[in-house]
Amino acid sequence: MKTEILFGIHPVYEALKAGKRSFVEIYISKDKSRLSARLEQAVSLAESRNIPVKISNSKNMQKMTGSEMHQGIGAKTSVYSFADISDLFNNSEPFILILDSIVDTHNLGALIRTAQCAGVSGIIIPKDRAAGPSPAVSKASAGALEHVSLIQAVNLVNIIKELKKKGVWIFGLAPDAKESVFEKDLKGPGAVIIGGEEKGIRPGVKKHCDFLISIPQKGHIDSLNASVAGAVVMYEAFRQRLI
Repeated sequence: MKTEILFGIHPVYEALKAGKRSFVEIYISKDKSRLSARLEQAVSLAESRNIPVKISNSKNMQKMTGSEMHQGIGAKTSVYSFADISDLFNNSEPFILILDSIVDTHNLGALIRTAQCAGVSGIIIPKDRAAGPSPAVSKASAGALEHVSLIQAVNLVNIIKELKKKGVWIFGLAPDAKESVFEKDLKGPGAVIIGGEEKGIRPGVKKHCDFLISIPQKGHIDSLNASVAGAVVMYEAFRQRLI
């Protein structure tokens, strides 16, 4: 079994709750009698499942996780398991997030966290030239990665074509689009594409969009951060679907 080290209270605890990963062992940097309430909750859940809990120290934890942000807990687990595109259609009117070449782990984590909160059916990312579901992304998502359906596409255009055959409308977020996200009906089966941090949606992907939409802005800044822009669109879709 290929393994990796998750770190941080939320990623480890949410991975335990989600039950999608196989756990080898848990590491904590303090004696069990000195744990905070949140750490104790994670350790108790691990022990209830007979997962070994080992005492380490902060220096070893930092070396093991490659981060100072381990929060006193790490876990040796199976690597993240991707979902299949068929999983997106458990909902009769799926709302899908497609991320075209998001390379920053914090942006990817933030988008995943918002998607999980906004009821997104699933997230599609490219296999190449994009951030993937690493432990750092799980940490940036506050553990939301452990609950979402994440699909990795070898060819994003082929996935988009497959979605369109299944009746999913494709909306591309583009700063120069004439139609506002607040004017567009996002209630049916749909997928929104958020482009990469530097260049936005790639031309080869953009031409397969059914609609291009933008977020109205004022002020002197040219555009929103990718994770913020994605949050605006996801919550507008969420708002419309509540009506």
